[in-house]
Amino acid sequence: MSEEYTQEEQSTKKRGEKKKENEMSFLEHLEELRWHIVRSAAAIMVFAIVAFVMKRFIFDVVILAPRTPEFWTNQMFAKLGDLVGSEAVKINQVPLKMQSIKIAGQFSTHIMVSIIAGLIVASPVVFYEFWSFIKPALYEKEKRHAGGAVFFTSVLFLLGVLFGYYLIVPLSIHFLGTYQVSSEVENTINLRSYIGSVTSISLAAGVVFLLPIFSYFLSKVGIITPQIMKTYRRHSYVVMLLLSAIITPPDIFSQIMVCFPLVFLYEIGIMISRRVVKKREKQMEEL
Repeated sequence: MSEEYTQEEQSTKKRGEKKKENEMSFLEHLEELRWHIVRSAAAIMVFAIVAFVMKRFIFDVVILAPRTPEFWTNQMFAKLGDLVGSEAVKINQVPLKMQSIKIAGQFSTHIMVSIIAGLIVASPVVFYEFWSFIKPALYEKEKRHAGGAVFFTSVLFLLGVLFGYYLIVPLSIHFLGTYQVSSEVENTINLRSYIGSVTSISLAAGVVFLLPIFSYFLSKVGIITPQIMKTYRRHSYVVMLLLSAIITPPDIFSQIMVCFPLVFLYEIGIMISRRVVKKREKQMEEL
């Protein structure tokens, strides 16, 4: 009886030690995640401080430029309008009037824009830190296949931001900034509203351009398949067309220019999903 009690006591002790080890492992993971977040936040703040100091460049050359006729995209549309003989194609030929209606509006906007600029510039560092956190949980084969994850994610995100900034933002400014419900109402745009539109559109485009990356990982865990993406292809196209119609001037040419890259990325996502599913099926057959 005493021997059985001793064995049971040892078994309970081992279970307690194992539980403690698992708890320590979990806490270590939290500590590791905390340092990845700290390093990402530090990188964002460093670039945000640089952006804060470079106020004139950030605002005059970057943020406020799409509303002027001198902006590259507006010049290209003006040349295209002259080429096809249509004034409707030309956009942002008259700069929008801007105002700030709060006493601390410009200063708070300066801080907000600096943080967003820091986030965009530091995005490769953020992606690297995120990848470094999840990498130990992957198998060696998965690590090899996803070796360029940080590079491709960073490139796609930055390309998306540039696409949104150089194409969607000028088109949106032209349509929304010149839209009038009555000739009696003059558009004088609030600075915070304008910058909110520019940054949200650019960041949203950056996230949309990550669609192939999302397709890869969601296919990897079995949430989506190429069959599902093909089944809902028409629905996705309708959503893309509606989105393009909302953010562009009311002409077919502008809508196609915005919608075409979205369709292209969706098709790339289907190809990636198909490749991932085929590899998984092949591995299952080998087992």
